[in-house]
Amino acid sequence: MSDLYARHRSVLPDWLALYYEDPIEITHGEGRHVWDSEGNKYLDFFGGILTTMTAHALPEVTKAVSEQAGRILHSSTLYLNRQMVELAERIAQLSGIPDARVFFTTSGTEANDTALLLATTHRRSNTILAMRNSYHGRSFSAVGITGNRGWSPTSLSPLQTLYVHGGVRTRGPYASLSDADFIAACVDDLRDLLGHTRPPAALIAEPIQGVGGFTSGPDGLYAAFREVLAERGILWIADEVQTGWGRTGDHFWGWQAHGRNGPPDILTFAKGIGNGSSIGGVVARAEIMNCLDANSISTFGGTQITMAAGLANLNYLLEHDLQGNARRVGGLLMERLRGVAAQVPHVREVRGRGLMLGVELVKPGTDQADPDAAAAVLEATRAGGLLIGKGGGHNTSALRIAPPLSLTVAEAEEGAAILESALRSL
Repeated sequence: MSDLYARHRSVLPDWLALYYEDPIEITHGEGRHVWDSEGNKYLDFFGGILTTMTAHALPEVTKAVSEQAGRILHSSTLYLNRQMVELAERIAQLSGIPDARVFFTTSGTEANDTALLLATTHRRSNTILAMRNSYHGRSFSAVGITGNRGWSPTSLSPLQTLYVHGGVRTRGPYASLSDADFIAACVDDLRDLLGHTRPPAALIAEPIQGVGGFTSGPDGLYAAFREVLAERGILWIADEVQTGWGRTGDHFWGWQAHGRNGPPDILTFAKGIGNGSSIGGVVARAEIMNCLDANSISTFGGTQITMAAGLANLNYLLEHDLQGNARRVGGLLMERLRGVAAQVPHVREVRGRGLMLGVELVKPGTDQADPDAAAAVLEATRAGGLLIGKGGGHNTSALRIAPPLSLTVAEAEEGAAILESALRSL
């Protein structure tokens, strides 16, 4: 055990998990690579849990942060903040939500917490619809709507949560149906559920479930849900903390795969927009955002230095069409991994879109999750110079692949080769 690991264990919570049997300390990065304290170089296919969206040490972001740090770091939301206004204007326009207002937070958890406050206040209801296998953060209210036992340390909650079918296409009671029949069955289930409860405030859903292992329902599922919700005035909250900013390749926001009936009422974001800086936020129609009748601020939400980082990062993302790159390189990576999966009996499914790909592992010849295999692959890829993540619902048996969106074709091939070797070693 390293000295730093021993110190970590003696002073930090036992539930603060670390990857790897011999945890590593990442000291610096550049582009799509990072280095640990022993000088080992890794190709980064997880980006600090999808936060390093463009690249490590991106010069444009580094310059913006450095220049802002030389002026002022922070003043709070009690004062006008040019960078915050400018970034809010850009995000409001990109969101697709009409008459949009933006509130900045420091994390996705806090963003979802705010969205729940807005929805329950606007609708005067504390009942929330959420998806099975979902994850929305670690605050008290966010844990209360998280449909993933591995990330739910308490059943206590200020909310009444009802869980809906549809977040996982290839497991559960509707897995054998066609996409159209799957959507119809989930909508029927939703209608039946709403007949047995008081009117809910909102449905909150990740277009692609992140911690759940990059699972999703068919395109159009939430558009179909929206018809049922709209009949009753129930709001739709799209949790875009992991799916936003072009990561899925086909769309800038994950909700756009379900946009037939318009944008969500509330959209939450975080992670990638800061490229490592602590930025989260909520976008909502003005009537919803303005429904609070008491004072509210965010001391560190929208602080000058993080807004400078976010503006520089968003500019780079758009100017270099990283969404298009995610679509092109992600498509090649998906094809490569599916070719490998066909020859590895531990692989049940390769799924996702863009540069948000999941590889689900099972015990060969069964449909039973194999978390030991996932842990073994994590160790093997690290030994081969590749960092990936893991997740999953009933058991942590899905590998999570989410590199910076500037990933090159050569780097995608290099990472796929390392992952292939790890999978074949099982």
